[in-house]
Amino acid sequence: MSDNLIENFKRVKAFIFDIDGVLTNGQVLVTEEGHMLRSMNIKDGYALQHAVKQGYPIAIISGGKGSGILERLKGLGIQYIYLGQSHKMEAFEEALFAWQLKPEDVAYMGDDYPDLPVLARVGLPCCPADACGEVKQISAYISNEKGGMGAARDLIERTMKIQDTWDREDSHHW
Repeated sequence: MSDNLIENFKRVKAFIFDIDGVLTNGQVLVTEEGHMLRSMNIKDGYALQHAVKQGYPIAIISGGKGSGILERLKGLGIQYIYLGQSHKMEAFEEALFAWQLKPEDVAYMGDDYPDLPVLARVGLPCCPADACGEVKQISAYISNEKGGMGAARDLIERTMKIQDTWDREDSHHW
């Protein structure tokens, strides 16, 4: 990893994630009743709640909707959840304002076209291994893990280890 990329990881004060293709594998199981089911990785969940406990603000910005996803994310301690966002920039700006942070303080992980505007603004643009080509081109960090298979955990754990906050029990590192 280059020194410049390590510096980008050191500057991260907050994380923002897309859901479909990042926190899930992008597949939807449709039941006979028409309900759509998604699968989320428990290791991603652990990392998300651990980062929250260590004082990192986390936001979720997704075009998707679903009460099950909302309950799961709230259960992990995530307070900033923006669902049904066809244009993600407004939610991004709202989170920055709430946190009183600058775009360069944020790591964002997305996987597809709707994520491009936010990825172009943040200090650490990231994506899972199976993101679309355009997203990979502008990402400073491409996880070795696929969406829904530990990519979020990889980003959070790597960031927190570089910042020496992963193994801490106390909270609010910055």
